Amino acid sequence: MSGLPSLYVSRPLPDAVLDAARQHFDVTVRGETLPMSADEMRTALTGFDAILPTLGDPLGADAFGGDIRCKMLGNFGVGYNHIDVAAAQSAGIAVSNTPGAVTDATADIAVLLMLMAARRASVGEAAVRDGLWDGWHPTQFLGLHVSGKTLGIVGMGRIGKAIAKRCHFGFGMDVVFYNRSKVADCGVPNARQLDSVLDVMATADVVSLSVPGGGANQHMIGAAELAAMKPHGVLVNTARGEVVDEAALIAALESGSIGGAGLDVYENEPKVPEALRRLENVSLLPHLGTAALEVRVGMGLMAVENLRAFFAGETVPNEVTA
Repeated sequence: MSGLPSLYVSRPLPDAVLDAARQHFDVTVRGETLPMSADEMRTALTGFDAILPTLGDPLGADAFGGDIRCKMLGNFGVGYNHIDVAAAQSAGIAVSNTPGAVTDATADIAVLLMLMAARRASVGEAAVRDGLWDGWHPTQFLGLHVSGKTLGIVGMGRIGKAIAKRCHFGFGMDVVFYNRSKVADCGVPNARQLDSVLDVMATADVVSLSVPGGGANQHMIGAAELAAMKPHGVLVNTARGEVVDEAALIAALESGSIGGAGLDVYENEPKVPEALRRLENVSLLPHLGTAALEVRVGMGLMAVENLRAFFAGETVPNEVTA
């Protein structure tokens, strides 16, 4: 026995993260890369002092019944909609996340998707890969020129601000945004906070979503919001898949009522509807938002530090509450 608190890590993480965790915990790493099953989670909750879970691991209200040994969930990721935080707290379990570590990487992917969708990069690449490109000509693969256009942000938090700065200072885009609370300064000159999501959808040429998943944000973007967009408008989602009504988005893309979309997240990951996959006016990525080694290491080290602080009786740097 090491005398250290026991920690269950739900999926393989970079070596640097596991090495840091082993300095403070007796670490067990699950070898699978898919989300834990409910039975696996129950075993972890009853058998370990702490768990380091991540996206999709089942921690709904029904996970927290009966005798539980676990005292802390150090989530790997900024999003924690897979955790019922109120139920966890009622069971005496603290919850933390990893906010700042993901900001720049996620903003970079949002800009990548914006450019891919606006400039029809996916359909162009497919033509090259399939041997169907017949050479350059003046009316080929014409897309939307984003420089000087208006960017709309839904959710002006850390990531929303990072996207706004990239697009304003990089492409000269004006910025409008919706946020539930008043934002005094988003770091972009003359950015305008509008009264509703619908106002942003109607005003912007490109709309980027940066809100948490779950709860009140389920299907925040539905048929009415998509109908408000400009015919050439591009929707980018690097938030959570359930923020967008996927069926309504498919209908808008199929009808051509919006110009296109760029998606890094989906309602039922990893399932992506065939109807979405066959469309040429949408660019699709496999949840790459934070997929850079140094970023994933940073996330993991932040999760470990949250856990270390809790078991040392210190203030947890990134504790979340219901």
